[in-house]
Amino acid sequence: MSAPDLVTVFDPATYARGVPHSLFRALRDHSPVCRVPEPAVGPWPEGPGYWAVFRHADVKHVLRTPELFSSHLGATQLRDPDSEGDLRFVRTTMLNQDPPAHSRLRRIVAATLTPRAVRELEAVIEARARALVDAVADRGETDFAELAGDLPVWTLAHVLGVPQEDRRLLYDWANRVIGYQDSDYALSHTADPASLTPTGRAALARRPVPRNRPDGPPVNPRSREALADMFHYAHALAEAPLPGSVMARMREGGLTRDEFEMMFFLFAVAGSETLRNGIPGGLLTLLDHPDQYELLRTRPELTAAAVEEMLRYWSPVVHFRRTATRDTELGGQRVRRGEKVVVYHPSANRDERVFADPDRFDITRTPNDHVSFGFGPHFCLGAHLARAQMRAMLRTTLDRLPGLERAGEPVRLTSNFQNGLKHLPVRWRTDR
Repeated sequence: MSAPDLVTVFDPATYARGVPHSLFRALRDHSPVCRVPEPAVGPWPEGPGYWAVFRHADVKHVLRTPELFSSHLGATQLRDPDSEGDLRFVRTTMLNQDPPAHSRLRRIVAATLTPRAVRELEAVIEARARALVDAVADRGETDFAELAGDLPVWTLAHVLGVPQEDRRLLYDWANRVIGYQDSDYALSHTADPASLTPTGRAALARRPVPRNRPDGPPVNPRSREALADMFHYAHALAEAPLPGSVMARMREGGLTRDEFEMMFFLFAVAGSETLRNGIPGGLLTLLDHPDQYELLRTRPELTAAAVEEMLRYWSPVVHFRRTATRDTELGGQRVRRGEKVVVYHPSANRDERVFADPDRFDITRTPNDHVSFGFGPHFCLGAHLARAQMRAMLRTTLDRLPGLERAGEPVRLTSNFQNGLKHLPVRWRTDR
């Protein structure tokens, strides 16, 4: 595989055009584990490169073997933290821990996201989905990415105990952290101060001014410095958390200050952004496959299976990183201790060794062993909640918006981390 092709795997601009599935297929066949360079991108400096992992079996092996491939050593984002201090800070989040420390943090909040807990939330999620869709039903058209994006933010606010007046803060924080490679998201500022609670306005006043460090590179969007407004809000909210909320569990869980801040960060960002991309991406996939759209419309009992196929076909997360704890072999390559190992979910989800006719979108596919929620000890804690929201939005949309179709070209997010849509114009009949 040539160097330009491998740079394509890393380049955020690649994913603004679409996931490079043809390239991933070639890599699975000929270079299933290979070195990928990290050239400078805009103001972000060059990195040391990494081992990219493309086959389903190898991805699962990396994700389920923390003793060889650590989430803690270098954290889980492809880009290295700017300093040892930043690395120490981000290591305190559950996402960047290995067992047993990861297990301790996970247990603190796991009870709020069990299947039983999610079942108790399904009625309010369904009601919110109906309210969102009903609010636009008479218009005949909307930006579905914006419409659907409100449901995970609203649900997250409900679970965390964040007042609904402040939920737009959650939206902006996720944009800044996850979408920092996209100029439309990097400086996201959609929260209206007049609509916020006093606590929200106080946090907004502490929003960092975008700037570069003295040596040139921008401030890392995942650093404590860049998240000062989020953490101020988290501490203020924790002074009187709603009983039974995630915030209440966090306060009762014996977390250190850093652990508390990074636990709030994890929920506030990861708790909504994946679905903000997965729901519109899933609908776009359905609209691009009219036979499957019609099948689901006439057989709504397939909704759960359709959600799983959407997650496989449109993997919301592009990659996650681990760091080798010792010299080892992976996919025929010698990986050295301390080197970055990055798994590619969209590639694993189209692996011909696991999925028959993997480029075919089939809402009846079973089994469906996709890895969109990860695998192993870091399997997504919010998977049940995410599925419930996707089912609710999908059922409501197909039921209340007849004749749904594209009304223009979708606009994709520039990001090598999230497979996202910024805009998805759609239209439907209003003569029902």
